[in-house]
Amino acid sequence: MNKGHLLLKLFTIVLVLTLGVSMNACASGGTVSWQEEVLLHDGNKIVITRVNTLGGYPTIDSRERTTLEETVTFKLKNQEITWKMGFLDSVPEPNSLNLLVLDFVKGVPYIATYPTGSIAYNKWGSPNPPYVFFKYDGKEWQRISIEAFPSQINKTNVIIGRPPAKLIKSFYTADEVEKQNYDIKSNEYKTIIRTPLDHWKPRPEYKGPKAPHPITPATKTDSQK
Repeated sequence: MNKGHLLLKLFTIVLVLTLGVSMNACASGGTVSWQEEVLLHDGNKIVITRVNTLGGYPTIDSRERTTLEETVTFKLKNQEITWKMGFLDSVPEPNSLNLLVLDFVKGVPYIATYPTGSIAYNKWGSPNPPYVFFKYDGKEWQRISIEAFPSQINKTNVIIGRPPAKLIKSFYTADEVEKQNYDIKSNEYKTIIRTPLDHWKPRPEYKGPKAPHPITPATKTDSQK
């Protein structure tokens, strides 16, 4: 084999390997990450890091991939704390919770979330109002009741869902976080409502950028009135 043929063969092998890596990366969807400045109820601010692992496109004409998993990390004193949530309806365990609020009371982290569709809503016991609350006990996140969730924590302070992947910035100020949620229309996703909502029922939805979009209450049809 002459030198020219050898170089051509080596080039072909490198090209095939490169294309293979590229195709695998495209198939898996990769990850997107950003940081947010979170305004706490007492006026203080912290910075959180959010990483979304992406899957495929939910439909042929979709421009954004679904979110398979989200990891949120932040520091409390010298400890790094992580909140991790998967988004797979196919698994039996409760999952698919979207972050609404992260805050602290007396140095204890609390989180408010909501189920991202009908399947997740049923897995979490069909809560009304539609929230699932957690408290960090120093080792792990424990689910708590709405009565145990501090009353002074009452306003959404993180980006709900995620911005479109191609437009994601590396850092969002607290003001920019609020602007990202400009299209949230339902009051239960702006503030924490502590009383049941009449005729509240979730509807299925996909998990992508700025999604799952807040689940809106079902309305009565003419035949039900």
